[in-house]
Amino acid sequence: MVTKNRQRSEEKIAQARKAIRELQMGQERITVPKLMKMTGLSRGFFYKNPTIRKEMDDAVQNQAGLIDPRRAIIDRAMEGRLALLEQQVRELQRENEELKKRNAKLQKAVDRKDLNFIKNL
Repeated sequence: MVTKNRQRSEEKIAQARKAIRELQMGQERITVPKLMKMTGLSRGFFYKNPTIRKEMDDAVQNQAGLIDPRRAIIDRAMEGRLALLEQQVRELQRENEELKKRNAKLQKAVDRKDLNFIKNL
């Protein structure tokens, strides 16, 4: 009975290690939900088994240096969007300055008309 349990445990560990390696080889992000789906093992197994937990943590740390290919695409799109928004800000600032100048001119004209109106009384 003990040997069967030990053998079953070793099979689970081997299965989990294989799944971790597959994700590493495919340069996919290693997550417990992905490992659960690939192996059919429980969430607790990945967190409670010290051997697998260490391998999983090491693999995740090794992946920290890798760049997610989708991230590069998203970064480029965001840079383009940022450039567009910065251009819009510059245009709106220019328009705002023009409107302030126009407002000042119109205010002076109104003030002059008020003075003329008061003088005529």
